[in-house]
Amino acid sequence: MLEEKIFHAIQQLPKPLQREVLDFIEYLQAKAAQEEQRAWAQWSLDMAMQGLEDEEEAEVVYSWDDLKVRFK
Repeated sequence: MLEEKIFHAIQQLPKPLQREVLDFIEYLQAKAAQEEQRAWAQWSLDMAMQGLEDEEEAEVVYSWDDLKVRFK
């Protein structure tokens, strides 16, 4: 199995190189988590915008009275 091959290969390395392998694994895990987060964000945006492309284009103008919260 792949896992066993990786395990045995890592065991043959000196400790400093084992640490490098672990650092690389952690980098790959962080990268995968970031890509998953990006995919969820895109999906969420797609779902929020769903159906808006069918609406007629109309200029929407808001005034200060429409704001519920103002940041200074």
